[in-house]
Amino acid sequence: MSKRYLLLEDGTVYEGRAFGAELNDVVGEVVFQTGMTGYQETLSDPSYYGQMVVMTYPLIGNYGINRDDFETVRPALKALIVKEAENDPSNFRSEVSIGEFLKQKGVPGLEGIDTRSLVKKIRQSGTMKGILIDDLANLDQIIDHVKQTSLPKDQVSQVSAAKPYVVPGRGLRVVLVDYGMKHGILRELTERGCHVTVVPYDTTADEVMQLQPDGIMLSNGPGDPKDVSEGIDLVKGLIGKVPIFGICLGHQLISLACGANTERLKFGHRGANHPVKVIETGEAWMTSQNHGYTVSIESIKHTKLKVTHQAINDGSIEGIEHESLPIFSVQFHPESSPGPSDANVLFDQFLNMMNENKAGGVTLCQKEQIFVGS
Repeated sequence: MSKRYLLLEDGTVYEGRAFGAELNDVVGEVVFQTGMTGYQETLSDPSYYGQMVVMTYPLIGNYGINRDDFETVRPALKALIVKEAENDPSNFRSEVSIGEFLKQKGVPGLEGIDTRSLVKKIRQSGTMKGILIDDLANLDQIIDHVKQTSLPKDQVSQVSAAKPYVVPGRGLRVVLVDYGMKHGILRELTERGCHVTVVPYDTTADEVMQLQPDGIMLSNGPGDPKDVSEGIDLVKGLIGKVPIFGICLGHQLISLACGANTERLKFGHRGANHPVKVIETGEAWMTSQNHGYTVSIESIKHTKLKVTHQAINDGSIEGIEHESLPIFSVQFHPESSPGPSDANVLFDQFLNMMNENKAGGVTLCQKEQIFVGS
């Protein structure tokens, strides 16, 4: 294998071996993911759009690649960085090795570096930009290039559905707004019999209401939520009209639309082992997460939102609900697979909320608490 280097914008160099696609001079945001399994879901999660993902678990690729476990059709990440890439998988479901898959999809990989050292650096210094290069000539010029390269702000438009489509069902009618949707969200809704209409990120509130939904689902997605003005306007136009459930980016868009603020985390939460406290019950859930932004705790105090879930590791907000309206959201991924399934009950809560609203048990102006953790 040929040599390949990761150069961070602060000048730090990591030497490793190339695998996957033969691409260099690739610039992206370097982030780390702490899951011991789920590299296929990471490769296919649109929320990683434009990022170079460092896997903290040392061996990646041992069970190969199979299309059944994908969250989208194609990878969205910029590059994959691992300690060791196993290109001779030993699982009966494997269809192709991880290296061959990345080569087919045009995604470069880097293996053989000290990922523990790299992750420690990101934790201490914060997320930063990096570039994959094949030689160390003209380092100063390359560092200047990396520093001057702007990260994309149109990630959602790149990963959202191009046009609406329907996944038919005989149950409740849900409009699922695709900001970079993981297929796991769609799977959880269809398994519960929902009739789901998936719509693009820039669909208006009037267009959504014309579909006569029983509820609105706001999906996960990449980037800074403040860059998705279409999503904020959509939520503002739907509040008080129909029950709403948001996940990850959808959670942040609900918070912004209700008057709260969001802020960037130092290095983000990414992985399948993040403990979250359910405020109402005192339970601790193990959750899957993938986000670089969070809702500001201080800003919640000036809204009609209340905190329902909180990260045990750093105290950041992991879930909110409206004081009087059927609106709730979580920062983590209750649809995660593989990974913890503690939070799957939230989809049942969403169905209960829609059924109660249809039956008149909860009106949109009634101040009745809907406890996310109950």
